[in-house]
Amino acid sequence: MTSPKQYIRWFEQLDIDDIPLVGGKNASLGEMYRQLTPQGIKIPNGFAITADAYRYMLDQADAWEPLHEALDKLDADDIDDLAKRGTQAREIVYAATLPDDLSSQILEAFHQLQQHYDDDISVAVRSSATAEDLPNASFAGQQDTYLNISTDAQLLDACRRCFASLFTDRAIHYRIDKGFDHFKVALSISIMKMVRSDLASSGVMFSLDTETGFRDVVFITAAYGLGETVVQGSVDPDEFYVHKPTYEQGQRTVLRRTLGAKKIKMLYAGGRTREATKNVPTAKEDRHRFCISDEDVLTLAGYAIKVEKHYSQRAGQARPMDMEWAKDGIDGELYLVQARPETVESQISGTSLELYHLQETGEILTSGNAVGARIASGRARLIRNLDLLNEFRPGEVLVADTTTPDWEPVMKIAAAIVTNRGGRTCHAAIIARELGIPAIIGCDNATEVITDQAPVTVDCSEGDQGNIYAGELAFEKSLMDIGSLDRPKTKIMLNIGNPNIAFKTSFLPNDGVGLARMEFIINESIKAHPMALLYPDKVRDPSQRKKLDELCHGYASPTDFFIKRLSEGVGTIAAAFWPKPVVVRMSDLKTNEYAALLGGKYFEPAEANPMLGFRGAFRYTHPDYAEAFALECAALKRVREDMGLNNVILMIPFCRRIDEAERVLQTLQDNGLKRGDNGLQIYVMCEVPNNVILIDAFSQLFDGFSIGSNDLTQLTLGVDRDSDIVAADFDERDDGVKELIRMATEGAKRNQRHSGLCGQAPSDYPEMAEYLVKIGIDSISLNPDTVISTTQQILEFEKRLRQ
Repeated sequence: MTSPKQYIRWFEQLDIDDIPLVGGKNASLGEMYRQLTPQGIKIPNGFAITADAYRYMLDQADAWEPLHEALDKLDADDIDDLAKRGTQAREIVYAATLPDDLSSQILEAFHQLQQHYDDDISVAVRSSATAEDLPNASFAGQQDTYLNISTDAQLLDACRRCFASLFTDRAIHYRIDKGFDHFKVALSISIMKMVRSDLASSGVMFSLDTETGFRDVVFITAAYGLGETVVQGSVDPDEFYVHKPTYEQGQRTVLRRTLGAKKIKMLYAGGRTREATKNVPTAKEDRHRFCISDEDVLTLAGYAIKVEKHYSQRAGQARPMDMEWAKDGIDGELYLVQARPETVESQISGTSLELYHLQETGEILTSGNAVGARIASGRARLIRNLDLLNEFRPGEVLVADTTTPDWEPVMKIAAAIVTNRGGRTCHAAIIARELGIPAIIGCDNATEVITDQAPVTVDCSEGDQGNIYAGELAFEKSLMDIGSLDRPKTKIMLNIGNPNIAFKTSFLPNDGVGLARMEFIINESIKAHPMALLYPDKVRDPSQRKKLDELCHGYASPTDFFIKRLSEGVGTIAAAFWPKPVVVRMSDLKTNEYAALLGGKYFEPAEANPMLGFRGAFRYTHPDYAEAFALECAALKRVREDMGLNNVILMIPFCRRIDEAERVLQTLQDNGLKRGDNGLQIYVMCEVPNNVILIDAFSQLFDGFSIGSNDLTQLTLGVDRDSDIVAADFDERDDGVKELIRMATEGAKRNQRHSGLCGQAPSDYPEMAEYLVKIGIDSISLNPDTVISTTQQILEFEKRLRQ
């Protein structure tokens, strides 16, 4: 029996409204091919085999009744029953075979596609279910993909297998979880030209930050070879962020990058069988450099912004997108090969904020990429192969080398997931986000250092790096309602040092950042003394010299490493709060802290009291540090000018004297940071009593004052905060300290300069916050964990003052 019906649709004939006909993936490819190719986005050409073809094939084979017999009595929570019935269903569909007229239509279109390019092209055969790539359910990775298909026989066999993959165990289980009827979902197939990323690179990108839902960035992952390694999580990829608002203003700079291990890459196996790929080790020199250029990153970011805008306009609402891309090693072009709505973070309400906090510490067993800013604990269950999945129990922590979609039934009941391999866009990461559980991906040695059945705690609450602790540690969870909180007259700003938590912290109600600590970035992200990077030959320890060299992999030089890492750290904080002001304090490490950095002991003097010694403004113009300060300036100049983040305000710490202030301002100007140019404001920390006594003179040089109550208290009371003996007498609420703060606030106001306080006091003591409101300070900068409670208190204080 034949049918006159046409079962082929070329991409140029499709749009997003054709999901019932060709599934989510093909509808999206058609939409992009038609609408976005004219905007400069490259999409490989191809065609879809419609969902009607799937139904037609099963009709002709009388396969529906056997399928019902296989699936109607399925117990989805019984892994053995799921495996048995899934196998039966796949065999039924594969055995149905393709009707002759359908085979003829497929091959005719395949030959046309070959002629469109050239006779040697191979194609990718990819599934596209009618319940797939939806805003509330991605169905990512549920069906099978076949790559490097080049002959008629291979193509027809791959299509039969693709149809049968509608009933993979994982797809069956996922449909049940999401409430989809197996027999109302059909499968379309995408056949498109293979992009030769085996000769270049590929990856995944999102038009938001996948961990926090922060929407002002494009997040890109990249690895060498075919993209399956990134999606499967078998490789730790390079990561890049691009800030969308400044990109659209014409600034073309990568905001932030992380070099991934990229230990393997997927290539074609060389044969023409169905199993046409293989994983091979990546050359050492390739692992130590980024696999795509900044130009590539920015091109991809442009694609992502255009795709998001198009689909948002189509949907009539903001629509963050999840995309797959590939670079062709032959023509050097970048292609989008898939785009679908992001289905996790974009669905979360912005009116509440979930916060987790570890209440005790323990032995860190291993670390990796954190997914989901949560904490969970339970007994570890090491799964080394699929045969062990039926041993997994609800509430255990899944520990494995990597995961595949076949593991999803047990992932659903896990407290947390830990893997050796993978990046933050791999399968395990995507499923963990959908399930709302923490995962730590790419630990490298998790299956070696975590003991089966040992209690562990998985902590993803501290930013990009997640830690697995021995034992079940105490932690707390809180939910902050931020949707209905009024804004006080006094500006509430944030103290922040860690760029890894900047995107998440930006959701707190705030007026910007009152203190961004540069020293945290130097300590955690750079790890090396800047003078050691400038003069590595003076570092006499061979092991430290080696570590300095390793730090700089992927960068043009050690100084390039310092400037870019520092600018990316500062830039991440500035982007998170854009366009609100972000006050960045230049480095304020003491000599003992600088000496602890890699290579630092060769460049720092030993001081009896570092708190009062070689620090702050004095250090910046001193011959022993001036070259390093020039690197700091270069980094800040890059943030403001190249990245376009001119919401950054510079702040000079521990400036003792007027002539010292003048020297620093001249040095800043000599390094391209002139006060007033491009709107640059420069503040000074008000933390030495002399700053208060001479506030009128300091006001002639600076645009504002940030009162550092910690050091001001120390120097007013003569109390060394580092001394265990006298530290108990350290109290910012002392009348003398409060009087100096009042004088500083009034002096700033008198000179029409900004006044703020960035010390610990208002975070710890409500009465101190009330005093600051009473004296009319312009802003109070708080630690993130106290913002909501202190804001509520300040609203009350201001209300009482008005009465």
